Amino acid sequence: MKPIQVAGLTVGAGSPLLLIAGPCVIEGEGQTIELALAIRDIARRLEIPFVFKASYDKANRTSGRSFRGPGLTEGLRILGRVKDAATVPILTDIHEPSHAAAAAEVADVLQIPAFLSRQTDLIDAAARTGRVVNLKKGQFLAPADMRYAIEKVTSTGNPRVIVTERGFSFGYNNLVVDMRALPMLRSLGYPVVYDVTHSLQLPGGGEGVTAGQAEFIQPMASAGVAAGVDGVFLEVHERPAAAKSDAQNALALDLLEPLLRRLVQIHEIAHGVTHSAAASVEAGQPAR
Repeated sequence: MKPIQVAGLTVGAGSPLLLIAGPCVIEGEGQTIELALAIRDIARRLEIPFVFKASYDKANRTSGRSFRGPGLTEGLRILGRVKDAATVPILTDIHEPSHAAAAAEVADVLQIPAFLSRQTDLIDAAARTGRVVNLKKGQFLAPADMRYAIEKVTSTGNPRVIVTERGFSFGYNNLVVDMRALPMLRSLGYPVVYDVTHSLQLPGGGEGVTAGQAEFIQPMASAGVAAGVDGVFLEVHERPAAAKSDAQNALALDLLEPLLRRLVQIHEIAHGVTHSAAASVEAGQPAR
């Protein structure tokens, strides 16, 4: 596997565990910036590379009455403010090819939602911006099927691909993560991220909303990192119960640091690398 660069961060091939984290959707400028700063500070303490994620528009909500976000123009303005304030790379998802160029002006990573992982025009538009493309594996795809989505990106001359696992449809209103899928995806030659919190959704399982099982974040994240992934994707909120999207599967901000300490240690074992900051924190010594 060849590592890729995301705004100066190295992802894959034994590099430190990547953290992609933030709220599901932009709820407001102040809240988004404050959350980005809080997560950034945790990542810096543990010397973990961090990419902030948030959506400007959630176009695939269960109900048409659900909160979707501020939209393209206002959402990208807010993400630009986050980037300036927190000085971290930005990831956001796009749902239409016409959004790719505008989103690429702000975002370092353009994400293809799982439901759209076979949409050729969307993938092509994202790839042609030259930004890193994070391909989420569809809930209906086998791991090996992602090679075709990867080829759609690389055929444009853009080799900067991340592949993200977020669970497979398992009967009605449920997802399951087959841990075998993670090394299968890595065998395709590109860094693999495990989207822990989305994999714990119960899609459409609530009253017009997606339900979830946030209580399983720690064991599932631990299992995924032990299986050898290069990064984790976590939706984080300071008050998950009040979140306007994915409230039942988001991780509470105050639980993030202890979880990351655990995951970094597991990542060290899985990849045979040493992460001095995490080790010192766990030993009760101040991190550098």
